[in-house]
Amino acid sequence: MTIPRERWSISIEKDYLKFSSAHFLIFPDGTAERLHGHNYRACVTVETELDQHGLVVNFQEIKPLVRKICDGLDEHLLLPGQHPVLRAVAQADGNTEIRYLERRYSVPTNEVIVLPITNTSAENLATWVGNQIRDRMRERWPTLRVVRLEVGIEETPGQRGCYSRED
Repeated sequence: MTIPRERWSISIEKDYLKFSSAHFLIFPDGTAERLHGHNYRACVTVETELDQHGLVVNFQEIKPLVRKICDGLDEHLLLPGQHPVLRAVAQADGNTEIRYLERRYSVPTNEVIVLPITNTSAENLATWVGNQIRDRMRERWPTLRVVRLEVGIEETPGQRGCYSRED
């Protein structure tokens, strides 16, 4: 006979867990999208054991943590810092020069975020956001054991990239 295994999680998907950012995807054949933007939305599911108070994580504590990550990405040009061809170099004049093949952009440095990812796909953004959530949860709750973390980054309604990690 199989013994049932109970699991608990919380999910948050709030209208204010969003960010508006510009990006362009680079495809395997070297072509790339035109520079454009999305109004991204984040949704997060966290699974842990229940604490002594019967909680996974207090909603009132996890929501601001996720919101701060989203706010940090808001109104920026997102670039993949680990792409083998794309280069983004901060210049002395306060701008970042971005080069991809024949493309050249010059953008104020304070409007650019170079992420440690290979492409700015929704899946990679979900992975980066998920790692940020995990790191910040570890700082805030060092003894909390996260069993599973899922993050979805929706770039348009009904279309999202997802990241999931089980420990």
